[in-house]
Amino acid sequence: MANNGGSSRRGDDGVGVGVTPSRWRFFRPTAGTPLAAAGSMSIRSVLNRLNSSVDASGTRPVVPLGHGDPTSSACFRTAPEAEDAVVDALRSRKHNGYSPTVGVPQARSAIAEYLSRDLPYELSPDDIYLTSGCVQAIEIMISVLAQPGANILLPRPGFPMYKSRTTFSELEVRYFDLVPERGWEADLESVKAIADENTVAILIINPSNPCGSVYSHDHLAQIAETAGELGILIIADEVYDHLAFGSKPFIPMGIFGKTVPVITLGAISKRWLVPGWRLGWIATCDPNGILKETKIDQSIQNYINITSDPATFIQGAVPQIIANTKEEYFNKILDLLRNSADLCYGKIKDIRGITCPHKPEGSMFVMAGKRRICNSFTRYCTRNEGLGSDHFRH
Repeated sequence: MANNGGSSRRGDDGVGVGVTPSRWRFFRPTAGTPLAAAGSMSIRSVLNRLNSSVDASGTRPVVPLGHGDPTSSACFRTAPEAEDAVVDALRSRKHNGYSPTVGVPQARSAIAEYLSRDLPYELSPDDIYLTSGCVQAIEIMISVLAQPGANILLPRPGFPMYKSRTTFSELEVRYFDLVPERGWEADLESVKAIADENTVAILIINPSNPCGSVYSHDHLAQIAETAGELGILIIADEVYDHLAFGSKPFIPMGIFGKTVPVITLGAISKRWLVPGWRLGWIATCDPNGILKETKIDQSIQNYINITSDPATFIQGAVPQIIANTKEEYFNKILDLLRNSADLCYGKIKDIRGITCPHKPEGSMFVMAGKRRICNSFTRYCTRNEGLGSDHFRH
């Protein structure tokens, strides 16, 4: 066997103890590769850099400002019924093996029924694909749509994971603005201006991460009409579904599935406060069968066939989680979020140099604008003032 021109030696027992090749054939990705670029712009990379500034031996508490993990606050705990469901699934010994790649049938049925409650048509279990959290659902959809020359329309401000995934998949991004003076509604005129014959989809995040907005029925209808005119599908990121505590109720984009194909991304992570359980889904809201006609559903299936599944015992718990969680639990969480949003919004308005154009009405975020805050100040706050192993959304 060739040794690349290097040399090796053996110890007294005949076991090799070292090799000195003329060169190694593997290498660290350079800054220009998709992987390096995608990794550097993710939320987690920002958190890692800021966490490195925290003094581990310090006594000051660190206040998380933006990661979206509700479990960091003791007041946010999942429903006892959800915990019992997981225990029952484990003790049943029925969920210790591999699951079908698309998910356990009973879990798919339960999620189809759960989503259909708010739709004017019924989803079937075949419309549901289970994923390891909503992040894997994002990964799958971006990968499916990333054809040569294609582009996707993303909101600005938006969730950074989409930019990371599109960069890695080399899918061109075109941004449309969200208008703070209109409650962070999408600027649909700019959507029409930036779309072309290679545009494949538009992303709508509702309730919004990071803006904290909730869209009205009329605005969602306008989005659906615009997407239909452009001939593109809608990716509806609804991981914060039903976490609406302002004047507008949560309305799923899927109610417009007869106007335009909608692919809904969701999870139990936020409404049930269990992001670590890693159970998400892709739901095809397409009663006209356009996604089947264009083979998008088959592409989703093909991708799922080469990736990993959510933990089987969590899938096994899903029917009981959905069926048994009481409405009182959800109302309590909404009250906590509403009170937190009121307090945060009021305090931000009193801080010089920071603006907050719109009071949050949903999700778990408030969008604050910074006038004179720089990265060095953020690092100083992390080290000295206990502010943020996370980051401001801006």
